Amino acid sequence: MRLQHATWQEVEAYLQRETGIIVPIGSTEQHGPNGLVGTDAICPETIAWELGERYGVLVAPTQNLGMAQHHLAFPGTVSLRPSTLIAVLRDTVTSLSRHGFTHIFFLNGHGGNIGTMSAAFAEIYGERSLGYGPQPATELHLTTSNWFAGPRVRELAESLYGDAEGTHATASEVALSWCARPEAVKQVDMSPRIAPRGSAQCDADEFRRRFPDGRMGSDPSLASVEHGQRFLEAGVADAWEAYRAFTQAG
Repeated sequence: MRLQHATWQEVEAYLQRETGIIVPIGSTEQHGPNGLVGTDAICPETIAWELGERYGVLVAPTQNLGMAQHHLAFPGTVSLRPSTLIAVLRDTVTSLSRHGFTHIFFLNGHGGNIGTMSAAFAEIYGERSLGYGPQPATELHLTTSNWFAGPRVRELAESLYGDAEGTHATASEVALSWCARPEAVKQVDMSPRIAPRGSAQCDADEFRRRFPDGRMGSDPSLASVEHGQRFLEAGVADAWEAYRAFTQAG
């Protein structure tokens, strides 16, 4: 069930039986020679939509823009400042909480979002604790689950790609994005086959000097649609397990 495809009456009825919601969040940034710019949003969105279909959980619109400043030397990347993303997340949570959502589960597809999301949660909880503005009438629980870090996904990536998985423009995320968008499959020779490794803690120009084609330690030419289907199943299993544990614990 997708929030943007529901009427307000349907959302109101949903809240009578369940107060959890999944918010996919990612980024719009380069993903090497054969990866889509939208990969980090497409991957969690695809898993979340499948969860909605299978289990009837409500899925919010995807937050497609994230923390991607270090990719800005590559055309197509769009990045938010940390303060902007914090404000967007705060307003998103405040809106959902107002309607009675108590458990907001962010399914994340971009490692660069993690620190800022933690800061956003701290800001939200701080405002509630310090009594700024009208006091909320409902409880509030927030969490982040990174689809790419789930145990089933990690085990599958290790078995398929080993050290060639890498840390950015990975074979697993390219495969999952191709599963969602098979018309976008691109066969590209990688040179070198496995990209250089290193840190992304730098500005955009330095990042492109370190990683000329945008990859970090990966060989995404190993990806396939069939692999993507397997990652979808693994990602759904990981995310559903995490979501149920989150909603049942609070």
